[in-house]
Amino acid sequence: MGISLVKGQKISLDKESGGGLSRVVMGLGWDPVDRPGIGDIDLDASCVMVDAGKRVVDVVYFGQLVSKDGSVTHTGDNLTGQGEGDDEQIIVDLSRVPPAVSQLVFTVNSYQGQKFSDIANAFCRILDSRNNRELARYTLTGGGNFTALVMAKLYRHSGEWKMAALGEFGNGQTVGDMGSTLTNCL
Repeated sequence: MGISLVKGQKISLDKESGGGLSRVVMGLGWDPVDRPGIGDIDLDASCVMVDAGKRVVDVVYFGQLVSKDGSVTHTGDNLTGQGEGDDEQIIVDLSRVPPAVSQLVFTVNSYQGQKFSDIANAFCRILDSRNNRELARYTLTGGGNFTALVMAKLYRHSGEWKMAALGEFGNGQTVGDMGSTLTNCL
């Protein structure tokens, strides 16, 4: 079991994986809620690729499943949260992320506009793809009356990748709607 992250916590992914980490998977999972008026819950995972000047280089999300350089891949959009385990995944080949990219920022949005307070068992986690070992987990359930979350970022520091749990809630049905909630986290 990985480290259960709390807002503001930072970890070295290389240390958590035992070294040699080259590919990670960000998994997003949630369960449908059986309450009148809630409907299907469609959470969306996205990865924003950012340079050292805090400019967005590329965005991987349900509308663009692969980064322009091919280093980040979204496995597809789950519209309901049905099924066990991760409902959406973003796979990152850290060895292929261009040197100009200094941060990979992971976000979650409620596409239909349901609030995080209406979503059950929501989580994100980072896995070492070599063995599917969970390196870190961040619990999203209980996020209040918000529709967006900047959950975590991977960033380069002294030649290695580190992870910071951000946990910044805001509003926006897509990553493009997040405005200052996202930019303040870069």
